[in-house]
Amino acid sequence: MSSPHPYHHGDLRHALLSAALDVVAADGPGALSLRDLARRAGVSHAAPAHHFKDRAGLLTAIAAEGYTLFADALAAVPDLRERGAQYVRFARTHPAHFQVMFQPALYRTDDPELVAARGRAGRALSQGVAGLPGEGRNGADAREAGIAAWSLAHGFAALLLSRNLDDFLADRDPEEVFRSLAGLLFRPGTNGG
Repeated sequence: MSSPHPYHHGDLRHALLSAALDVVAADGPGALSLRDLARRAGVSHAAPAHHFKDRAGLLTAIAAEGYTLFADALAAVPDLRERGAQYVRFARTHPAHFQVMFQPALYRTDDPELVAARGRAGRALSQGVAGLPGEGRNGADAREAGIAAWSLAHGFAALLLSRNLDDFLADRDPEEVFRSLAGLLFRPGTNGG
């Protein structure tokens, strides 16, 4: 059966990733199928498999792209509290990537591109905590402080995306609210804020 629109993609891989992100944002990663993406892109049902092999390959590509974007975003801010706010901003602006990135059962965790991007993002998060003096961590060692900071940022972002904070936030800026909450965990006046 031929498509009503002939194949004219200059970058089919990018078009498929974009369509996949739309599906994930609307219906979650469970709704993804290569056959449906081929139909959306107006290409043969075998075309997506050429680029991604299978659904796990597609989700791996989404996660790798997400971690790359995430690492770039985190590297652009100087301190721990701002990195946390950037974490929240990333979740808001890239909700489909965010959904996939933190569900490693969906993708190939040993993919070299993914491992590199994930490592870069992890180092950017760790650097925010490493620059925080001991008194700013309320006595916690750097690893504990890192888990606390990650838990706060990730938990806040996940609650925000699932609309569990709508009543609490009302019309307040989520990033400003996050900064305030981070002050409860990491002392103001240090590198954390």
